[in-house]
Amino acid sequence: MRDAPLNQPITGSAAEAFAAIRPATGSAPPAAADDVLVGLAFSGGGTRAAAFGYGVLSEIDRTQVRSRTGTHSLLDRVAFVSGVSGGSVLTAYYGLKKRAALTDFRERFLIRNAEEGLSTGINPVNLVRAIGGGVNDASQFSDWLSKNLYDGATFADFRRTPGPQIWINASDIYNRTAFVFGEAAFIALCSDLAAYPVADAVAASAAVPIVFTPVVIKTYPQKCSDKPPEWVERARGNANAPPMLKAFADALHRYHEGSMNYVKLLDGGLVDNFGLSGFTIARLSARAPHEPMSPEQAVRLRRFIVVIVDAGRGPSGDWVKTVEGPTGTELVMAAADTAVAASVNAGFTAFDRTMKDWQTQLIRWRCGLSAQQRRRYQAPPGWNCRDLKFYVDRIGFEQLGPDRAKALNAVDTRFQLPTQQVDTVIAAGHDALRGNRIFNEFLAGVGARRRPGPPPPAPESTPVARAPAPSTVGLAPTAR
Repeated sequence: MRDAPLNQPITGSAAEAFAAIRPATGSAPPAAADDVLVGLAFSGGGTRAAAFGYGVLSEIDRTQVRSRTGTHSLLDRVAFVSGVSGGSVLTAYYGLKKRAALTDFRERFLIRNAEEGLSTGINPVNLVRAIGGGVNDASQFSDWLSKNLYDGATFADFRRTPGPQIWINASDIYNRTAFVFGEAAFIALCSDLAAYPVADAVAASAAVPIVFTPVVIKTYPQKCSDKPPEWVERARGNANAPPMLKAFADALHRYHEGSMNYVKLLDGGLVDNFGLSGFTIARLSARAPHEPMSPEQAVRLRRFIVVIVDAGRGPSGDWVKTVEGPTGTELVMAAADTAVAASVNAGFTAFDRTMKDWQTQLIRWRCGLSAQQRRRYQAPPGWNCRDLKFYVDRIGFEQLGPDRAKALNAVDTRFQLPTQQVDTVIAAGHDALRGNRIFNEFLAGVGARRRPGPPPPAPESTPVARAPAPSTVGLAPTAR
């Protein structure tokens, strides 16, 4: 087991250290030059979530949109991707490889056994380990990911080529808030994010309690010359600040002022199983109405959709049919699922409100620009400052009908699935996005069409195999 945290201190200015993970001048992704943008949020749910998200990504790639610069795949318009737990595995891989991730993610991860080397059985040794903090050290999962999927990549590798902004979300279990692997948190830690392994961030995001020990991050108070961003103190001193932002700001303050030596991280689904924290905090902490977009993006933008890909757990168990039950294990799982579902519902409501407010603020900002500013931000001829519409869309199993949703919810949320189940969930991702009303309304507004190509496997020809019974699953990582 690995005991020492891997994050290293910053020496000197954080601005210089973080230059390694900021896009270079002129290296903006294709999405930055267009009037249509897409944001994606991938939920927790183990390999099941990663497969569902992969199906959605593939369907987005098959969708063609017309724009001022020509006809492109909608995948080229993806500007922001946020992920949590099982969804963070896909988020990180797409962030590193961009479109090329679609060519081999299935073979490199989805149909592999990512639980190799993990202890998943119920036995006296594992029970003792569970009581001691976790059956498996999270570094075991991290090492597997680094070797088999991410090839030793660090956060600096996200910006080796142009691409979307990436957020990986975990849970700070002491401060009871989201931990977003990003610049704000690592400035507060006085730590070098560019050198931090991507696999360790994903392992923290997917570290299911009891199954894994927490991932540990060391604080280096007063080791760098920079202070946390100004918004941290503003949020801490504002009684009316959004609760998510204030909790995150309080945590960053503790990291920097020295009251915490270590940050302990577990599964991000404990506080946000939709993976929206990174995007929401980036918007709530913004210094300008256009952030986290560039002013050029915000001026050119006409339509923006955020697709929340939800492969979360549905109701399970038969104990509602009898007076007896639930058992102790079922009770623990039911309590956890109830808490996660409550936070998910609250998080979605807050995010939807944030997006509505942002649209209003952006229109006001755009319409207040001077002629000189409009030229500087490259407003096109005939530009209408009010021609802006945001969409928030959730893609879930239940949108495929009750029978298919029931079969999909029967797929386990561990990190090892039969190939047939993987392909069935991938097909569900294609179908759920293709048939979604809000997404199709968005496509109609941007003149989109789907590229001809072979359809995904039909669910009728690839029935879902039953998940292993609880007695054989044991302590397998049931990621949220």
